[in-house]
Amino acid sequence: MEKGDYDASVSKAVSRLQSSPKNSEALGVLPAAFNFALQDHLTKIDEAKASIDVYKWEAVMYNYQKINQLVDEINSCPACLTVVPKPIKYIDELAESRLNSGIARYNSGLIFLNQNTRVSAKKAYYEFEKSQNLAPNYKDAVAKMDDAYWAAVTRIVVQPIMINSSYYKLSGDYFQQQIDNFIGNYSRNKFVIFYSEQQATKQKIVPDQVLSLNFDDFVVGQTYVKERVERLKRDSVIIGETRERKPVYGTVKANLSVFEKNISSSGLLDLTITDWQSKKVVRKQKFPGTYIWKDSWASYKGDDRALSNQQLAMTRRKETIPPPPDVLFLEFTKPIYNQLVDDISYYYNNY
Repeated sequence: MEKGDYDASVSKAVSRLQSSPKNSEALGVLPAAFNFALQDHLTKIDEAKASIDVYKWEAVMYNYQKINQLVDEINSCPACLTVVPKPIKYIDELAESRLNSGIARYNSGLIFLNQNTRVSAKKAYYEFEKSQNLAPNYKDAVAKMDDAYWAAVTRIVVQPIMINSSYYKLSGDYFQQQIDNFIGNYSRNKFVIFYSEQQATKQKIVPDQVLSLNFDDFVVGQTYVKERVERLKRDSVIIGETRERKPVYGTVKANLSVFEKNISSSGLLDLTITDWQSKKVVRKQKFPGTYIWKDSWASYKGDDRALSNQQLAMTRRKETIPPPPDVLFLEFTKPIYNQLVDDISYYYNNY
């Protein structure tokens, strides 16, 4: 209380009296603390009412709420009521300040909405939303909030990816389906709506922007085979035995041929976002993707005892049949998809 934190002083005194109703210090502090707190909030209320702040009624409402909260705390403590009898709650005053706060937010929303820009419409939406929370069903706040929302929304039509090869049509369709799922489930920013071309045509949507995706280039199945020959030998290997059946040690040799096959597939996807009205490109990004399928096997000539267990295992491995081209196509698009959705999210999340 001496530090001027009257609300905390009241709460602490109430807490002590709830656990110890005869606490003399708390009984002595509570009346003074409550009186100081009450006068402090009433002074702030008068100051707020006299100000020219558009949102002054929210300060008024906040202080009435604090007073009523303190009164509720005291009313929950029988010992407290012996020193602060019948504290008054400001119920009607709180209701009036809440209504006035809602009206102020509604009027502010109208001002923003009449500015006729997307940014101001977004501000108007939040003002009408706050108005609804403070003063439910005040005038046509719900309808105005809806008007502000659609004035703030950016409509984006996403054009399908064109792949001029029937060989990769299924993989291309799957990649497109992933993109369609992403834009269909996008919900990070309520003021951004994506449409497919079919949806836009069906709903007669006039877009604000057009997002197009095209592969600048892609190569599937570039094959590289490398052979590495290792000359191996191992000493102190039993190569026979004497007549006395004693082991004979010697050196064994072998030539190991290790084959490594890499099949590389890669592509470059171009993202272009164009303003529908001005036809100006507002964003352009490129996303590379690469997938390398690897296989290895070996063969040898000579004595297999010159080989390690790992080398010997490689010689027993056969050359693997690589995945078909449509699978390779799909694999190199996976890192492209991850980059693409991250970039779209980054660009539009706070748009």
